[in-house]
Amino acid sequence: MRLYRIPRATGIDSLTLAEAGIPQPQRGQALVKMHAASLNYRDLMIVNGRAARGAPPADLVPLSDGAGEVVAIGPDVTRVKPGDRVVATFMQSWIGGPIGPDDAASSLGGAIDGVLAEYCLFDQNGLVHLPSHLSFEQGATLPCAGVTAWNALFGGQTLYPGDSVLVLGTGGVSVFALQLAVAAGLVVVATSSSDEKLARMNGLGATHGVNYRRNPEWQDEVVALTNGGVARVVEVGGPGTLPRSIAATRQGGEIGLIGVLAASGEVDPIPVLRKGLILRGIYVGSRQMFEAMNRAVTAHRIEPVIDRVFPFEQAADAYRHQTSQTHLGKVVIRIAN
Repeated sequence: MRLYRIPRATGIDSLTLAEAGIPQPQRGQALVKMHAASLNYRDLMIVNGRAARGAPPADLVPLSDGAGEVVAIGPDVTRVKPGDRVVATFMQSWIGGPIGPDDAASSLGGAIDGVLAEYCLFDQNGLVHLPSHLSFEQGATLPCAGVTAWNALFGGQTLYPGDSVLVLGTGGVSVFALQLAVAAGLVVVATSSSDEKLARMNGLGATHGVNYRRNPEWQDEVVALTNGGVARVVEVGGPGTLPRSIAATRQGGEIGLIGVLAASGEVDPIPVLRKGLILRGIYVGSRQMFEAMNRAVTAHRIEPVIDRVFPFEQAADAYRHQTSQTHLGKVVIRIAN
């Protein structure tokens, strides 16, 4: 089989197409023929050697998000069977409840080999079934961005129909958060530097769009549009946006801090204290969250937004497109038809 490796993380050009034998499933394992994978900002950090956990292991198979078909199972496998369409969970060992101290060590495409390969072995507990109305390409967008958005919206304080949510930008997490929030009857405010992208977000159900390039004090506009501030912020903006997100949040609201993008910068705690805000760290989510999200995706016939699909042989071009930040939604690599 063909697969990609990163012999040494020195940039996108270090992504190397290689060959290996097709692995065979052992007890509790399933062999999956991979059909598609998708990229996240984390994958750019990893290939450039700037991952939060340091340089990745040598010869790492990259990418955490992939979907495919079960082609063989080992003894004692009961959760899946050959022919099932499945998606891998981001952290293979995080089944439910709070994240455990060792779960990060099971993250695909970072701590352990990922999914940018024609065949992958997974523990049966690290797989979920793909919603029947989604293609493999659409399913491959779910594990990181989709579950992260679900966790940010529904893993903390309860949101009720009519509550307002702020999503920053038009990347994968923000677009998923918009779609899931709209399905739940929430009012969504989206920000972008592009009026064209804001128009597309409005087409996906955003009630309000704020151009932060034209409105540098965009938090004031958010407060005005929502009559006092939003109940939830899906904070992916990085250094410089968190103080504005705090200002845009209503009394007693919550801010979900997403991944490495929100991991730096100084924050004045006084507005947080005065407003009684909750700042909640989001590190993707558990398999139970994934399965709950899939039920919502199925019930509302939600279809992930894909910006562009690249063939397997052009994986490096997919990375470059992700780097350009011109995309809206997810960048996907088709591994097999």
